[in-house]
Amino acid sequence: MKSIRLPAIIENLDKFIDFVHTCVGEYISIDKKIMEIELAAEEALVNIFKYAYPEKPGQVEMQCDSDDSKKITIEIRDSGIPFNGLSRPDPDITADLGDRKIGGLGIFLIKKMADEVRYNRSGDTNVLTIVFYA
Repeated sequence: MKSIRLPAIIENLDKFIDFVHTCVGEYISIDKKIMEIELAAEEALVNIFKYAYPEKPGQVEMQCDSDDSKKITIEIRDSGIPFNGLSRPDPDITADLGDRKIGGLGIFLIKKMADEVRYNRSGDTNVLTIVFYA
């Protein structure tokens, strides 16, 4: 399992996405699938950067792994405020733009792109697990 740990700031987004690209590229060669995985990771990371640490800076750790069945797992950990975005209802994407509530679209996209998405709070750590099958 490969991992990276950096401060949870937007300036580190490219480093995290480069990590995902390199890690996932070792397991699959389908550009479209790699881009979907990168986008899902980006959506999750930006949420953490914006909301997880409202009072003081924090860290984000990302792990990437695959098994022989081409199952790719991205796990993102932060010790920010507890937040399970998966418990929120999906946005109504059929509503007129002016009638839609703000927020939730990134998590919705992650759920649509990934094959599995899980959240748990382990001690003082948020753990978001995103699984893709190549």
